[in-house]
Amino acid sequence: MAFGRRRQGEEPAKGAEATEESAQPVDEAEAEAPESAEGGPWDSEDSFPELQRLDFGALQIPVAPGLGFQVNFEATQVDEEGNPLDGRPVAVLVQYAESAMQLQVFAAPKRSGIWADVRRETAKDIEEEAQGQTQEGDGPFGPELLAMVPAALTEEVLAEMPDEVREQIPAEFIEQGWAPQIIRFLGVDGPRWFLQAVVQGAAIEDEEQWQVLEDVLRGVVVVRGDAPMPPRDLLELQIPKEFGEGEPEEGEENFSPFERGPEITEVR
Repeated sequence: MAFGRRRQGEEPAKGAEATEESAQPVDEAEAEAPESAEGGPWDSEDSFPELQRLDFGALQIPVAPGLGFQVNFEATQVDEEGNPLDGRPVAVLVQYAESAMQLQVFAAPKRSGIWADVRRETAKDIEEEAQGQTQEGDGPFGPELLAMVPAALTEEVLAEMPDEVREQIPAEFIEQGWAPQIIRFLGVDGPRWFLQAVVQGAAIEDEEQWQVLEDVLRGVVVVRGDAPMPPRDLLELQIPKEFGEGEPEEGEENFSPFERGPEITEVR
């Protein structure tokens, strides 16, 4: 199966729902633990290159001109009407131009990685629940998954799009109320952790935009910690202090932590 490339500006497909809040800017294993991809992402115990990074707790993510950052929250308390009262950060969204890469990091066993199982389960969910199609391939970080899913083009979605984006969508997609959306899933098995990256937007076909996101992913440092955790539990994220320091000056990175981005793709 071969997928066509997505058009720039098509709306991201929705996964499991996440809630976001606004704010200002283990026993010894017999086998060796899996290692990160060559050149990163890095474990905090590695000897990794010094870069300017934002500290999200379990994730330390490089910053560079043109990047924006968001934090996705999962509700932990809701009121009687279902509105979120409290939540926890579960993912970091890195944005560049018309592209986005969502990062999540999970606990994993010492003796083996979990990406092969997660990849298979993700493909099954997309095909059975989202009525999509999937295709496995090899990428710069090893095996990865490409998915094509139907993205809704409701009147509300179209109304929120900038005119220049909406004008790029073929009329037949608007008439049928959905458009094919390509999503790229990458995974890295590290020592007692698993890092998942979900890429959407122009970087699916634009090599220049993808290279920026790839460089970010290669520069990520994972801080696993020593506490024992069940495999697939999310490692704890936190909000960087930079998000509370007000608006960036001209020429500085765009720290935009809580605007709505692509939804969380669940790892179970």
